Amino acid sequence: MPFRIKSSSLSLPPGHFLDDENVPESGSLNRLFWKCREQMYHPKKLSLAIERSIYYLSIYKESTGSLVGFVRATTDYGLNANLWNLVAQPGDDQGSLLSVLVNKTLRVLRRDIPGCSISIAASKASQQALQENGFLLDPGGIRAMGLKLF
Repeated sequence: MPFRIKSSSLSLPPGHFLDDENVPESGSLNRLFWKCREQMYHPKKLSLAIERSIYYLSIYKESTGSLVGFVRATTDYGLNANLWNLVAQPGDDQGSLLSVLVNKTLRVLRRDIPGCSISIAASKASQQALQENGFLLDPGGIRAMGLKLF
């Protein structure tokens, strides 16, 4: 399926800024995960996961400097890339923030690893932003399975 871009998904809501250079603190990330009702992680494991990612993107609120959105990507540098931890703080701007995170990350992956497949296990809140950016929900009836290692 060709990569599609929905132009309305590209505009970051006013009062926010993107950062793909500085690693967010694990405490800030876990607070954001908690607000989004996502799994929180041990700080050392979260730092290691980000360190092993090829790309990460954060969104901050200008007025407070607080982290309000995040996504990271991993890859085998050949056939596959995976998006992880796609979250945006619940509220009026959540859909726009998620769409910007997905769109910007896809642009980087398509530039740096052309032709690879991209997958994500996503929350319900993320589905519209993902579909707007060309993702298909369970294409061809494919179902993913995961195993939590404790």
